[in-house]
Amino acid sequence: MKISKPEYDFENYLPHNFLAEKMLLSCMLTNSEAIEIIIKSISVEAFYFKNHQELFKAVLFMYQNKQSIDIITLTTFLQENGLINKIGGVKVLIELINQIPNLVHLDEYIRLIKDKFLRRALIKLGYKAINSSYITNLPLESILNEFEYNLFNLTNEFKPSKLFSSTDLVYSIFLELKQKVTNPSLPGLSSGFYALDSLTQGFQKSDLIIIAGRPSVGKTAFSLSLCLNSIKYSKLPVVVFSLEMSKEQLIYRLLSMETNISQSRLRSGRLYKNDWIKLNKIIKILSKLPFFIDDSSDLSVQEIRSKIKTVLLQYKTIGLIIIDYLQLMQSPILKNGNRTQELSQITRALKNVAREFNIPIIALSQLSRNVETRTDKKPILSDLRESGSIEQDADLVLMLYQNERNSSDQSLDNFTRIIDLIVAKQRNGPTGNIQLKFDKKRTKYLNL
Repeated sequence: MKISKPEYDFENYLPHNFLAEKMLLSCMLTNSEAIEIIIKSISVEAFYFKNHQELFKAVLFMYQNKQSIDIITLTTFLQENGLINKIGGVKVLIELINQIPNLVHLDEYIRLIKDKFLRRALIKLGYKAINSSYITNLPLESILNEFEYNLFNLTNEFKPSKLFSSTDLVYSIFLELKQKVTNPSLPGLSSGFYALDSLTQGFQKSDLIIIAGRPSVGKTAFSLSLCLNSIKYSKLPVVVFSLEMSKEQLIYRLLSMETNISQSRLRSGRLYKNDWIKLNKIIKILSKLPFFIDDSSDLSVQEIRSKIKTVLLQYKTIGLIIIDYLQLMQSPILKNGNRTQELSQITRALKNVAREFNIPIIALSQLSRNVETRTDKKPILSDLRESGSIEQDADLVLMLYQNERNSSDQSLDNFTRIIDLIVAKQRNGPTGNIQLKFDKKRTKYLNL
């Protein structure tokens, strides 16, 4: 039996609001102040009718070129550029002038038009997904990735812009300050490292945090220390997306960190009776923690967002997201493009996810080899590999640096190192240097 593809005449049935579009265009022709508000709120594609799109484009062009806009100047512009018939003739302009819209309802007109535009976009996206699904030689992963990416952008488009008065903001901050005085506590999520918390006041909600360092300096170990500390202090779930190490490797590290049994002995199974007692106790504790690991090797931001939503359905809130590491992430849209541009798009998207869910996101990042060629090997912001917008989008940049003094420090054994944690950038606070102790045997960071 032959199965034929479904065919739909969507164009005749797509949602639209003719009157709202007319009222909005009328506002632009009768009030110059309305023009700036409207062009910052909606795009040309938000208009359903082609003549309305042409009219909006004409007004937009004139506004950008600082030309005065009224019925006379607009008619002249349209006639001189051969567009008068495209908008339906002079009679359409006269009808718009005679509408006399109520500017009090301007926001409502914009909301109605955006609502219908997003519904049309969602319908077209669904139709595109249906058509793509019939193309059997197109990889299913590509179809899903593109669909998820487009849906992600559509979701962000849907969010209304928020405008707050100074009265609301000042009063809100006053109540927040009063609460802090009454119940003193760290404003953000504690890292478990006192010197770091003193500088940052904890990891703040909606922040994108970058932890950078050269290979083998202990980035993963540091992120796992942060992970355990934050769960212990906040009792909130932590999700780790490990693109480099397997979930089994991470669990071995966690067990070593908590039991003080070296990883080599754990992996080889050289365990004593006392070790089993420790393991039994720690495994019972770890198994009850709201701790999630995803070790997929080629995650995109859209997939991360989807998995965050899955955890939120169960726990309602998440304390921290950790991604190990940034340079291994993929963008389904710019897969074959410039890698710096791709990474810039990824960091911008991660910042949007942090803001959307109001969760701090920690992303580990490699440093470029340039740092090794310098006499002073202390890393700086420009050493971020394929930096692009990493430095720009990040709210907090932490850099791990193993100082050369370790080799001459007689107080340190073969398995202990002093690591400099450099706060290279902090959008809302000071920068500075912190020292931490790193136990290589247990791959664990400790307060100095």
